[in-house]
This record gives sequence, C-alpha cells and structure tokens, in this order.
Amino acid sequence: MIRRRQLGQAALACALAQWQLAPAQSQASAVPRWKSQPFALGVASGLPRPDSVLLWTRLITSADGDEPVAPDAALPVTWEVFADPALRQPVRSGQTRAFGSRAFSVHVPVAGLQSGRDYWYRFQCGSAVSAVGHTRTACAPHEAATRLRLALASCQHWEQGHYAAHRDIASQDLDAVVFVGDYIYEGTSANYTIRQHGAPAPQTLAQYRQRHALYKSDPALQAAHAAHPWIMMWDDHEVVNDYADDRDQAYTDPARFLRRRAAAYQAYFEHLPVWWPPQTPRGSASVRLHDRFVWGSLAEIWTLDCRQYRSHHACADPFRGGGRMVVNCDELTQPDRSMLGQEQERWLDEGLKSSTRQWKLLAQTTQISPTGVDAGLPGVGRATYTDAWDGYPVARRRLLESVQRSGQRNVVTLGGDVHQNVAAQLRLRPNDLQSPVLASEFVTTSITSKGMAPGLLDQIRASNPDIAYARSDERGYTLIQVTPKGVQAEFRTTPHPVERDASLRVQSAWAVELNRAGVIRAG
Repeated sequence: MIRRRQLGQAALACALAQWQLAPAQSQASAVPRWKSQPFALGVASGLPRPDSVLLWTRLITSADGDEPVAPDAALPVTWEVFADPALRQPVRSGQTRAFGSRAFSVHVPVAGLQSGRDYWYRFQCGSAVSAVGHTRTACAPHEAATRLRLALASCQHWEQGHYAAHRDIASQDLDAVVFVGDYIYEGTSANYTIRQHGAPAPQTLAQYRQRHALYKSDPALQAAHAAHPWIMMWDDHEVVNDYADDRDQAYTDPARFLRRRAAAYQAYFEHLPVWWPPQTPRGSASVRLHDRFVWGSLAEIWTLDCRQYRSHHACADPFRGGGRMVVNCDELTQPDRSMLGQEQERWLDEGLKSSTRQWKLLAQTTQISPTGVDAGLPGVGRATYTDAWDGYPVARRRLLESVQRSGQRNVVTLGGDVHQNVAAQLRLRPNDLQSPVLASEFVTTSITSKGMAPGLLDQIRASNPDIAYARSDERGYTLIQVTPKGVQAEFRTTPHPVERDASLRVQSAWAVELNRAGVIRAG
C-alpha cells in the first residue's frame, strides 16, 4: 500500500512537471516591490484525490504603480499547506515559479496528504501574501464513506447577472464543486445586461486571458473557489458558442478555428485548477480534460467532454453552423455519430463495467433526456434540437446500453447547459413507458444565464414524459448529497436576472433511491 501511494505521488508530480520547469526563454527574475495585490484573482484548488490536491493562483503583474515585469520573467512563488484554519500546523510547503509565458499562473500538485481531511493553503511572492484557501482531499478508495456533498453548477454569463449563487456555494459545507461548463462566455448579450464585458469576443490568447481575468475578478466567484476544491469540465462558450470538434458557427477554416481553440484551451488552463497532460504540447488545440474521481466506496465521478470530440451537427444549416431545430433529419440516426468520441466512449464503458463503488455519477455538460417537440402535423416529424443529446440519439443509446451491460443500477447523470432545473428518467427507448428506467438525471439551472421561455418549456414537457420536473425561469445551482441510501438533488434558486444581494431558496428537491433507477420527489 505504501509503495502504491509513493508511485501515485510520483505520477502526480511528473504530470505537472512541464509546468514547473522553466521555459527555455524564461529567466529567473527578482521579485518586484509590489504596490498593489498581485494575487487579485484569488486562489483555488482542484483535482481532489485521496492523498493529493492541485493548488492554483495567478499573479497580476501589470497593475498601475507596480514596477514593470518582463514578459519572459519567472517570479518565485512560495506555497504553504496547513492542517488548521489558524495556519499554525504546517503540513507541506515549497517554492515554484510563475512564468510570463503562462500568464504568471501557478499550478502546484501537493501530494502526501491524508485522505478525507480539510486543509488550508496560501501563496506568497515577495512581500505579497494571497488570501487563504480551504480544500479537502477525497476519502480513501476503500473507506466506507457515509456522505458526499457536491454543488453542481454551470453557465455563468457575466453580463446577465451577479454571482449570488457562488456566494451561497461558498457558505455551504461541501466536499467539492462540480462545474460542468460555460465558465466564461465569449459573446456579448444585448438583453438583460446588468454588467458588461467591455471587450469584443476573444479570438487570441491575450483576449481569452483578459476574459478569464474579468470573470475571476468577481468576489463571490473567488469566494467559492477559495472555499472548496473544484472538479471542472468545459462546454462551448469557453471557446465559442455551439462549436463541434473543429467546426464553429461561421464555418471558419478548420486550421484557423483550431488556432483559436488552442488559445482558449491554454487560457482555460492558466486560470483554473486543472492540469495540462504532460504528453500534450503547450498551445495544443487538443487537450484531454475528461477524468475520473473516487470518493471511498460510496461514489465514483466521471467528467465527460461533450465538445472536443463530438461529430458535427446533423442536418446543419449551410449558412450558419451550430445547433438548430430540425425535422425529418435522417442524419441523426447514422451509427457512427458520437457525442463523446469513440475513445472516450470506450473509456467510460470500461469504467462502468469495472466500478465497484455504490453510486456512479456521470458529470457531463448538457441534458441527456429527450427535449424534442411533437409537431402534431401529418408528415411532419418530431422537432429536434441538434446541439443536445437529442442530436446524437445513437450515441445516447450506446451510453445507456453501456449502463445496461455493466449491470449498474445506481447511475446518476449530472448536467448543465440548458439553463433550467431538470429531474428526469433515462430509458433505452426515450419516452417509452414500457422501456425500463436505466439511470436518473439531474440538470442544474444556470448561475446567471437566461433560461428558455416558459411556454416553450411547457411544450417540451408535454412531449416528453421522461421529464419529471423542469423549470427555466430562475437561476442558481444544485446541491447534491450522496449517501449509502440514496442521492438527493436540491435546486437552489433566485429570480432572473440575479441581483448582487440576491438570496437563494429551495425551488424543489428530488431523490434517487438505492438500487431503484429513476427520480422521485424528495420528502
């Protein structure tokens, strides 16, 4: 067991080695005499494992009044981890460097920690000291854990509201935040604008860095990052709306679009507690983000990438790409179409078959249950939106066949993207009440982004009996609690648009019972 732990620690250290080693053009630099706070974007942690976490921060070196810092500089940053909030019991410490070529971001893998424990951490660069962050390691792989509490969140358009949901998340007693996409928005909203991006849609690395820094400047978002470890997955707006693999809505030349995607991916890494795979060159347009997390014998979490590897949208508009409503689209049923890509599909299939944890949570970025609308006209088929799983029905069937083959009865999918709270049943044949329920679904509403019109949602619900609950008029997040007996989802919301001082309440609560697939009202 000790040998296995040592090997795991070594692997984690090697995995981020390329981000700790100095780029060839970087020079060791003297620390500026700070007049402003270089840790103005806060601190964060992620990748919670039984014996390790990843710590993050970024130095802002261009504030007014500070000494100029060369773009190829490498600034020394000290990090410390403590076993108590008063910072009197040091556990780990060290020094790394923040490189200008990486926006002076810092990623520190801290190994050798105890499982299921709370830790506190901070950074220092010269005379500047960061805020203190709190993190928590996962339970040991074979520990009989009795509880896992998660905040499920997505879709936080800066312009459409304030981050009151993050303030609420920061106040909760959580094991982790699971964020399933649209951390930033590249586009500007003409409606419901409470605050503005103040810049056009990003195209370059510098512009994506600027957009991330704007979002990270929000105090409530900083508080949620500092309070809990985060488990991350991206969707489309981290790059551009409705992209699919190498195609965007404008049908940009694929080589040119992939350069934009590479810039967006690098900025995403630089601003979040996620790791860049060591075998992947920096600046690559293809980066593996999907991952697996274990919480004792209680739960296993898969994070699934539904953007990078997906097939292009079916029956696409020749003048504008992306998702749209289609009818009588034969391309939808082509057998080779995939949402996850073949490699990721195989990886998940093997994981489900081998998992021995009680609960299997599939955290992906959108709604899996059907949302098509019956046209009700002779010769006119069901209207289907092609950007969601409805646009990939054969891939959805393969996913549920994988659940069925695995024999797992406690599979719960977690999603976002659609800006509404959803509790739904997942069947091999959607909406066929004779088809057994194989898994349960919870989708969280958006942090701020506007939801669909209630009238359209009423039509969707009427056409899809698998949807047990759906509501799109409020913003917030979902509090997920996993115990040996069941999973409960508490939809915590506030009216749209979200005001700065808004408070959240429980809109509705749903549950899944052990060994009984399907959602039921809680309480």
